Amino acid sequence: MSTSDELEQQIKHAPNLPGVYLHRDAVGAVIYVGKALSLRKRLLNYLPALSGDPSGRLPAKVNEMMERAVTVEWIVTSNEVEALLLEHNLIKQHRPPFNIRLRDDKSYPYIVVTTEDEFPRVMFTRRPHRRGNLYFGPYSNAAKVRETLDALGRVFPMRTCRGRRPGRRSGSPCLQFHIERCPAPCTGAVDASEYRAVIGQVVDFLSGRENKVMGRLERSMQEAAERQDFESAAVFRDRLEALRHVLERQQIQSSTLGSADITGLALDEWGANVQVFITRDGRLADRRSLTFVNVADAGEQEVFERFVAEYYGSAPVVPSELIVPRAVKQTKKLSSFLEGLRGAKVEVRQAERGDKRRLQELASHNAALALAHDRLRDERGREHRLGALTALEAVLGLEGPPIRIEGFDISNLGSDNIVASMVVFEGGAPKKSDYRKFVIDSTQGQDDVAAIREALSRRFAPRESDASGSEDYDPSFEAAPDLVVIDGGKGQLGAAVAALQEAGLDATVAVVSLAKREEEVFTPWSPDSLDLARDDPGLLLLQRVRDEAHRFALGFHRRRREVQTTLSLLNQLPGIGEKRKRAIVQHFGSPERFLQATREELEAVPGLPGKVAREVYAYVHKTG
Repeated sequence: MSTSDELEQQIKHAPNLPGVYLHRDAVGAVIYVGKALSLRKRLLNYLPALSGDPSGRLPAKVNEMMERAVTVEWIVTSNEVEALLLEHNLIKQHRPPFNIRLRDDKSYPYIVVTTEDEFPRVMFTRRPHRRGNLYFGPYSNAAKVRETLDALGRVFPMRTCRGRRPGRRSGSPCLQFHIERCPAPCTGAVDASEYRAVIGQVVDFLSGRENKVMGRLERSMQEAAERQDFESAAVFRDRLEALRHVLERQQIQSSTLGSADITGLALDEWGANVQVFITRDGRLADRRSLTFVNVADAGEQEVFERFVAEYYGSAPVVPSELIVPRAVKQTKKLSSFLEGLRGAKVEVRQAERGDKRRLQELASHNAALALAHDRLRDERGREHRLGALTALEAVLGLEGPPIRIEGFDISNLGSDNIVASMVVFEGGAPKKSDYRKFVIDSTQGQDDVAAIREALSRRFAPRESDASGSEDYDPSFEAAPDLVVIDGGKGQLGAAVAALQEAGLDATVAVVSLAKREEEVFTPWSPDSLDLARDDPGLLLLQRVRDEAHRFALGFHRRRREVQTTLSLLNQLPGIGEKRKRAIVQHFGSPERFLQATREELEAVPGLPGKVAREVYAYVHKTG
């Protein structure tokens, strides 16, 4: 029985129940995750693709996906809301290539108030996870968030030290106290209730109750002036100005807006954009713009459901009201999904009139503009990348444009922690999922040439099939590059050529090296470097690959060095075995974080008993 016949039989046996289904390729990787009210009906829609789609009705993306699909499996759920939540979690886990996904899948900035601490901190974070704390956001601009935090720190003295408890090993207040930006709770200069009263004002301001905060400061300024305490009055005046500067960015205000997320959606064959206007207490507090790709066969409802799952699925803040575009009709399951995340009622509806309707129309207009801008930028970027690839094809005499380029670099400090990086560019753009790191074992001393040869030999070594169960099997290594770029000169180039010859690939894989000082490009067939203009698009692409390989190698080397330093510190501790050392290193990473860890943070290390954690803390913080 052929693969397509087996897949057809699997589909025909799908249950007529709600749930989630997963398509897998030949190596078992999940390539698509979908949800359905009826798994059987949804999966039967894929059958024409197994016979080549003779009617031509299926989108090209579906046909391409089914060409790669080998098996399908499903998970039955109680209802469609459960399916939506499970689909979100599986997409987050597997990151399938054919699913609708955020084009810029980065984490969002938040402000967190650590209310679980006796003396709370107010901090910037991109990783909200502790439900006991207060989160504000997400915000669209990290620089403005940091600017806001700086302004709040000038107005409301509060601690910035690490750890759940304030304090320094010296027992004396830090510089922040002396410049009047911290009340020094570590010295007992302020008690918890007084400190929390200050943090309460910060929470009021971030919650949109700035009039309450400003009014309190104005009264304090007037009272100080009446007492002829002009120095204190000037301090309150400066604090008011700092807060007004923060508020200048928040111009749209209406008593009827309340607190809600108001969304707009634009969709075409290229992609989709969702705008989120975040209103808090009648003020437009922020805006988010999210672009999605892989939407060719999706409608507005499906795209918006993916947005809700992606955007709110891991957010610590879920609004009590969500205003949706007019094209989104099925709001009940969205409401149920969000209520499950929030733990309280969430109203999901369209705005029929008033300020919310006008703001929703504005959000939709902005979504259309953003989508057009992103599409144009993508087209220009694609043209630019194609020009660079075509230029490399011509100057290197290749049989075609180098669609897949792999760049290698070495990073070391003396003879310790020698590492190599491999970065991948496809179509002229980074493909970070295929980046790899190598720890160089056999090379002795600071020998970049030998290290390059080892890295490439391991990259191009014959691979066992995944059917053998080998843990070393890496499916991404099956794709041979069209061009290899080495960071270095003639010596490194010679090592790369030797490695390719050993692998029998020297006739099919082109290789060049790029020397940093003069940006010279060397090839195996000439003793001289290529004569390329500084603004040559091919040279600029080679530089980008080289710089990315250098960045990746340097970061890996730095992390390994930090681990070694932390292990060295731990080796001095009595009674700590290798397993517990590794647990501490994995938990804290850098030696700085380990040395600054509080007793509670050490006790939170998995596998480290409380008694041992306290002994470690006492040893690290002992005074000589």
